Amino acid sequence: MTVFVLIGVSVYGEDKPGIIYAISKALADKGANIVDIEQNVIQGMFVMFLVAEAENAEEVVQEVKKVAEDINVNVLIRPFEKKKEEKKELYVVTILGRDRVGIVRDITRIFLEFGINVVKTSLTARGELISIEFTISAEEDIEAVKNRLRKEAEKLGLDIVLQPYEIYRKEKRLVVFDMDSTLVDAEIIDELAKEAGVYEEVKRLTEKAMKGEMDFKSALVERVKLLKGLPAEVLEKIYSNIKLTNGAKELIMNLKQAGYKVAVVSGGFSYFTDRLKEELGLDYAFGNELEIKDGKITGRIKGRVIDAEEKAKIIDEIAKIENIKPENIVAVGDGANDRLMIEKAGLGIAFNAKEALKEVADGSISKENLIGIASLLKIHSEFRKTL
Repeated sequence: MTVFVLIGVSVYGEDKPGIIYAISKALADKGANIVDIEQNVIQGMFVMFLVAEAENAEEVVQEVKKVAEDINVNVLIRPFEKKKEEKKELYVVTILGRDRVGIVRDITRIFLEFGINVVKTSLTARGELISIEFTISAEEDIEAVKNRLRKEAEKLGLDIVLQPYEIYRKEKRLVVFDMDSTLVDAEIIDELAKEAGVYEEVKRLTEKAMKGEMDFKSALVERVKLLKGLPAEVLEKIYSNIKLTNGAKELIMNLKQAGYKVAVVSGGFSYFTDRLKEELGLDYAFGNELEIKDGKITGRIKGRVIDAEEKAKIIDEIAKIENIKPENIVAVGDGANDRLMIEKAGLGIAFNAKEALKEVADGSISKENLIGIASLLKIHSEFRKTL
């Protein structure tokens, strides 16, 4: 009976043409079959890891060492026994933040405390923002792991997203954003309230709705009533003064170039969602329509009120039109009104959000890291390296 042995091979050295050919030829010449391989170039350094299966392990080891010396690369090679595979759930943990010394150390310390094995690690840089992706296998209560990682990451000034590997592998095709305090750096109804002289009253209702302490629909109706009599031209004044969240324009551009469908679905107002659709080239835009008569806001909403339930329904409608499944959807929002769409999406992101939303989301991203969503979706404008 023929007995095959697994051989682990690590190759590293200055990058140049022909390294993969030379090593793979040495293996093939000795009858060794490559069963797994990963190779990359990091900052001009060639790195390759592979596993081969062979009958005559010692001959293979000697041949690979000889060839490595001939082509002037470093090689580590040794036979090993194949371990019985344990059935563990795989998850992908993505860390986002500003680059600094010790990030990998700090996160892997938490993995070690939970007895979590890291299967694969990779790093992406986008300017000062880095994204470190760990594929892990875990037996522990994954919700406990996620909450601990999130709290520790926040202490370190980092953002974290955790996805089951099977969901992570699903291609994302639709990205849905909330508007206020997500795509735009403002709560627009508060800006309208300032113009109407009712800011404190509206702010109190807004905060209650965002925290989930008051039914959103009721809070919206009450806030809009306070805007009665406000001249309609104020809408244009406010739109011209609001700022997009840092990174929003670049992110939307990257998403569109990569072929994603992009939507804004907001409990805010359609005047502003429509203008954003035009400015950013969005595919869909939904918001509540303020009733205007004789050039003034009447204090009423026309048509359906877009609350949490309606947001979820609208996303289902878009998905049906585009023939997209829930696991292929990314939802990004900041308040209690976004909870349902974030829970239903394949990837739900709590952006600069309250604690209640972070607890149900797959991950949370802080205000300065919105562009990090591009890294989550593998839209890389700079370089990627494997650790």
